[in-house]
Amino acid sequence: MTRKTRYSFAISDSIGCLEPASWDALTAGKSFFLSRPYLSALEQSAPDNLTARCALVYDGRRPVAAVSMQLVDIGMDRIVQSPVAPARLRARALVCGNLFSWGQHGVAFSDGVDPAAVWPAVAEVLYRVRKADTLSGKVDFVAIKDLPASDAGPAALKRFRYRPVETEPNMVLTLEPSWKSFDDYLGELHSHYRKNARGVVGRLEKAGCSVEPLGAWGRNAERLYDLYLEVHRAAGLRPVTATPDYLPRVAAVAGADMRCTVVRRGEEILGFVTTLKEDSKTAIGYYIGFSRDLRGELPVYFALLQSVVKDAIALGCTRVSFGRTALEPKAKLGALPEPTSIWVRHSNPLANWAVGPLLGAVRHREAPKRNVFKAGA
Repeated sequence: MTRKTRYSFAISDSIGCLEPASWDALTAGKSFFLSRPYLSALEQSAPDNLTARCALVYDGRRPVAAVSMQLVDIGMDRIVQSPVAPARLRARALVCGNLFSWGQHGVAFSDGVDPAAVWPAVAEVLYRVRKADTLSGKVDFVAIKDLPASDAGPAALKRFRYRPVETEPNMVLTLEPSWKSFDDYLGELHSHYRKNARGVVGRLEKAGCSVEPLGAWGRNAERLYDLYLEVHRAAGLRPVTATPDYLPRVAAVAGADMRCTVVRRGEEILGFVTTLKEDSKTAIGYYIGFSRDLRGELPVYFALLQSVVKDAIALGCTRVSFGRTALEPKAKLGALPEPTSIWVRHSNPLANWAVGPLLGAVRHREAPKRNVFKAGA
């Protein structure tokens, strides 16, 4: 960055140190992951390789943007699955957004401002944090995640040497306002897909399983965490790992806006999924875990995906954001791809071992499209 913008900044290591009224005014109704209670819970539950930073951007005395960032140390063992991965190699990244979720949870702009005019100020915030953090280690690259491909505002970042990298799309299911129950959703599916959806629950019931809400985390927290790790450790890209108390803390903060559904066989929990109301319209199929040994035996994963749809309808949402992985089963539910990009700036050639695999691991693949709904649904 060659010269500063006209904006001024308040930058902090903790959300608790920034002026709360300004932050709340900027983030209200925009993203649960930008709320002060969530960011405080994240600070308390952060893994050892991650620290938070946050900032308020002012135009004169008027707050115009809230920025949430994460500094993360990434070892090669978190990017590629290999028994000989050189874990001693490490890179340090500054991420604008949330590595524990997907979507644009890095910046909230004030109503009435042109985001394209304020993105340069966000770039300056990231520059300042990157330069100030040398005591903890040099930042090798900066990433802004996950910006909708349809958003023209971030184009202003190009003059600061950021470049967009298209990722796998976010799979999004649109829920009709007239759907008041999961049966209403099923009624709009073509018969083939409706039969398959009902067959998932039927197969589980024949095996002595039930799909039910989890009343409280309590004594089940350890089991749920083990199931989460079973899925998480199979991922090719895992820059951060949630701590055991992360989801219970998030559940406590979200309250009635978060649901947890489990698949049980007797007293044993075979899988779980959380559905979180991100804003007034969108629910996300959040953290999931299941016994991978049962994949060929029982349709636990598919039952959990269906539970997200059911819970999203109950939460009064009109969209379900399923994220980027497992595109095919989500398409069979009626989800469609929404293209997203990560904007990256990297200036340390020695970190190519990290940047290359990281971007390669999220390289765009074409999402399947399925004609799931009846005409007019």
